[in-house]
Amino acid sequence: MGRKFLVALGGTVLALSLAACSGEGAGGGDTSDEKPANLTIGVSMPTQTSERWIADGRAVKEKLTAKGYQVDLQYAGDDIPTQSQQVDQMITQGADVLIIAAIDGTALSGQLQAAADAKIPVIAYDRLIRGSKNVDFYVSFDNYKVGVAQATALLAGLGLQDRDGAKGTATGPFNVELFAGSLDDNNTQYFFGGAMDTLKPFIDNGSLRVKSGQTRIEQAATLRWQQETAQKRMEDLLTSSYHDGARVDGVLSPYDGLSRGIITALQNAGYGGTGTKKMPVVTGQDAEIASVKLINDGVQGSTVFKDTRLLAEQAATAAEAYLRDTQPPANDTTTYDNGVKVVPAYLLPIQTVYKENIKAALVDSGYWTAEEVAAGQAKN
Repeated sequence: MGRKFLVALGGTVLALSLAACSGEGAGGGDTSDEKPANLTIGVSMPTQTSERWIADGRAVKEKLTAKGYQVDLQYAGDDIPTQSQQVDQMITQGADVLIIAAIDGTALSGQLQAAADAKIPVIAYDRLIRGSKNVDFYVSFDNYKVGVAQATALLAGLGLQDRDGAKGTATGPFNVELFAGSLDDNNTQYFFGGAMDTLKPFIDNGSLRVKSGQTRIEQAATLRWQQETAQKRMEDLLTSSYHDGARVDGVLSPYDGLSRGIITALQNAGYGGTGTKKMPVVTGQDAEIASVKLINDGVQGSTVFKDTRLLAEQAATAAEAYLRDTQPPANDTTTYDNGVKVVPAYLLPIQTVYKENIKAALVDSGYWTAEEVAAGQAKN
């Protein structure tokens, strides 16, 4: 990697020297922003079934190509062997940096060793890769705070506290159910941990009741973050724990896709219609356009917005730092222990989106248009 960069850099220096000799130095054509076009960054994304990951892949590629680099972007279809094969191929074809959003954070140890042997830096993208010393950097959001934000939105929706965390006027008790993400995604632990640390005092004092009794992450987990799996579990919870006429008041959901499955199950059970069953407060994450419309329509309570444009920019910055044989900037060097090493990280801020701030957070920032919000569908 270093040799290829130096060759490219040497070509740039030679071009500058020739330009100077021909009178195109100071005051002539400015080539100071030239980028070596013979360097390739491999980008491995987990799936195209989620609009969030489609947007991530597109944004990372756009940021890197704008800087002049070649990009090999691959989606793995939520299939671990496919992702392993794709990363292997990127390595054998001479990628100079790898950016990987892993399906399973423990399943790529062989590929990471091959990358290390080839001196290819590895950047974990939004999902920490565990169990390997060969992870060089991590770009993400503060995922513990995501869980805190989701729990806070749930409590605020129920009236137990306000959105800033001050004590609310409601006392409960409220029936809530808990959902978590896929256990092979390291972020799941942070989301659920932040949420449960926030909800536990209310569970302990009885103002929240998990009627199903399913409070452990293993019970709440949703393999591969599948919407259909969340819908089926919610249906089962309604059948097993709410057949006595009790109602669900709130659902902690860590991701918009799961939220939509949960909402479908609730609607099928008579919630949110013309009857007496008010739609429970349902949280979410990723500001997917279908869920933003549900929030705008008063169906889903909230989502956590993680601006993937900023994440893509940070991934591109980190990749370019390695290509220049420097270290990327980190703002967390203590938190993200992958079981073998503490991986230096750059964490980005998050924002909770309710109906009232959709325009300010998502439309005015250019993430979605007002027309897309109204339609619940992206234009492209």
